[in-house]
Amino acid sequence: MGLLDGKVAIVTGAGRGLGRGEALELAREGAGVVVGEVDEAAGQAVVDEIVAAGGTAVLAVGDCSDIGAAQAVVRIAVEQLGRLDALVNNAGILRDRTLAKMTPEEWDAVIKVHLRGHYAPTHAAVHHWREAGRPGHVVCTASTSGILGNFGQSNYGAAKAGIAAFAQIVAQENWKHGITVNAICPAARTRMTEGAYGEKLAGAGEEGFDFWHPDNVAPFVAFLCSDASSHISGKVFGVQGDTVELYRPFTSEAFLQKGGARWTAEELAGRVDELFAETGIEPAAQNGMARLRFSMTQRS
Repeated sequence: MGLLDGKVAIVTGAGRGLGRGEALELAREGAGVVVGEVDEAAGQAVVDEIVAAGGTAVLAVGDCSDIGAAQAVVRIAVEQLGRLDALVNNAGILRDRTLAKMTPEEWDAVIKVHLRGHYAPTHAAVHHWREAGRPGHVVCTASTSGILGNFGQSNYGAAKAGIAAFAQIVAQENWKHGITVNAICPAARTRMTEGAYGEKLAGAGEEGFDFWHPDNVAPFVAFLCSDASSHISGKVFGVQGDTVELYRPFTSEAFLQKGGARWTAEELAGRVDELFAETGIEPAAQNGMARLRFSMTQRS
């Protein structure tokens, strides 16, 4: 028996990389899978792979950031597979460039695919579950580029930070309805990230464990899509290799107070450094990715 026997799940951007691995894993755990893709050939290949392995899958071709396409993918799940239990928002693109050189088109494209591409399917799925009085599970795909910050990715990082906040807020709104919403920050070698993660690690032979393989992320996604995770919502997890991390949201670390009177700018200029002294936080701009617990420099 699988953890998702009798369930139905949607995966957006499921034709390649993380989404493909997630779709295959959900099917292995017993779920019928709606493979969402803009690339029909890539999506159909994943459907064929699932069916050849004895699973159930159908294709939904469309842009997940389009409201009509998002509503259609939920309708396909219900009409062709009989129900909807989980949604994995995975689709994404990169247009890396420093802000000074970034075009409006590069900004808009990334924000649309990631942020609107999370809003539209989640809105459609949540609307379906609440109207039907059914529980459901949503998995969002954030990134450490958003919650920690990564040079040259202001568009991608802003979208991914927004997704982390989106998951926490939508989780609060729907907890009483039995709908869970969580986010993952995956790290893996995909077509989007191959420049960062390169080839299979040296020393990982044919039978060796490839830490950055995208399929390593899929089992935790399957868990979050299952009823075994029904007690967890509004959380952000790091997922890579053989590890799962839990991230703590922004937390106040120190404060200044003036006893019920308004500060002047001059007073603050003389006092704000106390916040940094108390916490040890560096006031200058920093490389947030240096705080990663697991990085390529540790795994080469």
